[in-house]
Amino acid sequence: MRPQRPFPEPATPKTDAERIPRQFISFFFFKVDAAFRQLTDEQQAQARSEFAAVIKKYEESGTLVIPYSTVGVKSNCDFFLWRIDFKMERLQQMQSELNRTVLGKYTTPVYSLLSMSKRSVYVDKLNPEHDDVRSQIKPGRGKFIFVYPFVKTREWYLLHSQTRQGIMDEHIYIGNKYPTVKVNTTYSFGLDDQDFVVAFEGDYPEDFLDLVMELRETDSSRYTERDTPFYTGVMGTVEEVLETL
Repeated sequence: MRPQRPFPEPATPKTDAERIPRQFISFFFFKVDAAFRQLTDEQQAQARSEFAAVIKKYEESGTLVIPYSTVGVKSNCDFFLWRIDFKMERLQQMQSELNRTVLGKYTTPVYSLLSMSKRSVYVDKLNPEHDDVRSQIKPGRGKFIFVYPFVKTREWYLLHSQTRQGIMDEHIYIGNKYPTVKVNTTYSFGLDDQDFVVAFEGDYPEDFLDLVMELRETDSSRYTERDTPFYTGVMGTVEEVLETL
């Protein structure tokens, strides 16, 4: 008779009290119908104010919302919202209320990315406190943001964990060469189509461009299955971003 294997230790906390709260992260991308620009200036202004009021209502009750304009930068998108909350239902409620506004009736959602915060499984040997910083996302650290979905190949996940850590050491080393670029890596496994959502913030787009070019030459790059579409946004207040419409 084969000896029976012991039951594995559960990967989830035994009680709700033992759970560490994680954030839900939503990037939601909007395209505004050209018909909106045919409204009078007063009608447009009222519509923008109504839309902004919904956003501020949720901000005041705890939802983090950072708006970005993509006007003149991305042809299929005019603006997007980076939203963070510990309850996914609140993100849904917020979107439902936005949809019912006048401006909401003139917008089409063109893309969305959903993920959660999670402590990295890789060790940043140059900055050990980096992992603690990433366990909760603190947005709004740069004028520009560069967001994209990220999918690794299945071969990557079949590598030994120590092999993956060794490959990531090079990746992390290069990232630390660009302190002006702040990375936010969040996890989508089972929540959305990608493995990760990666959002880089900074004031110098040229630094991000150089970083991505250098990362293309690393061993980890060979295990990238998909890292598009890219969305570049310019941060502003809700009023400033809606004014670009």
